Amino acid sequence: MEYHNLGRTGLKVSELCLGSMQWGWTADEATAFAIMDEFVAKGGNFIDTANVYSRWVEGNPGGVSEEIIGRWMKSRGNRRAIVLATKVRGLMWDGPNGQGLSRAHIMQAVEDSLRRLQTDTIDLYQIHWDDTETPMDETLRALDDLVHQGKVRYLGCSNISAWRLMKALCISEQHGLARYDSLQPHYNLVHRQEFEAELKSLCESENIGVIPYSPLAGGFLTGKYQSDAPPPDSARQEGIKRRYFNEDGWRVLAAVEKIAEKRNATTLQITLAWQLSQPIIIAPIIGANSVAQLHESLGAVGVQLTEEEMATLDEASK
Repeated sequence: MEYHNLGRTGLKVSELCLGSMQWGWTADEATAFAIMDEFVAKGGNFIDTANVYSRWVEGNPGGVSEEIIGRWMKSRGNRRAIVLATKVRGLMWDGPNGQGLSRAHIMQAVEDSLRRLQTDTIDLYQIHWDDTETPMDETLRALDDLVHQGKVRYLGCSNISAWRLMKALCISEQHGLARYDSLQPHYNLVHRQEFEAELKSLCESENIGVIPYSPLAGGFLTGKYQSDAPPPDSARQEGIKRRYFNEDGWRVLAAVEKIAEKRNATTLQITLAWQLSQPIIIAPIIGANSVAQLHESLGAVGVQLTEEEMATLDEASK
């Protein structure tokens, strides 16, 4: 596994980031421990979570993924070897200030995350999505305070428009505040426009590290879905069908499968290789419900797509 600087920073992160939305949802704690153990054994050091994971599941209060990661790091004694990323914004407690990016919410939420993760410092603290009801300078000053307090090392953002991200960068520069050094966009072969329209060029010009989520389109681009067969049972099946079961989705999937067959690789590996071939991408965020699934994703490392193959995928997905 190779390592890349996170944007303009000196922080080194593995070229694949392990997402943990599944922990406590579709993967129990023992499975999560085994996957994280194997990820680290194969050279991975970058693990991403969020305080709300997985609050949408009945009986899950949120924070479960953070708690599992905290127990794993404590049991393995490996906190120093892990680049730990989490997020703030979502609803975490009752009341009008139980969510958002106000100083009040951020200052309480970070303490809760630190406790659940059993650590003194979060390496990458990200806003999970934008909050237009809170003044941007209030959010940035609160996050800057966390950096100066040593509770957070670097800042990142997710689910934000290009003009709002540029405004945040300007405020940080004007007032000498810590800035967003990473962006976590929704980006894959069947969901390109949102990132490529404006955010991509902004990240390139401002040297912002890009760590895309859902690089496999929720599993659609793994090859387990076919247009002429019933979809497999999945906790995310309805959302995948609604978004990707259409002419554009099947065309992209067919192009990926054709290249995978020629390369003796899997559909998943070619999909990830397309992202890994782009210089702007620091580390796609991969998920896994088993060690076997993790191994397949790790197989994308080192797969070099030709210019012709990249052009084929671009044409199918443009």
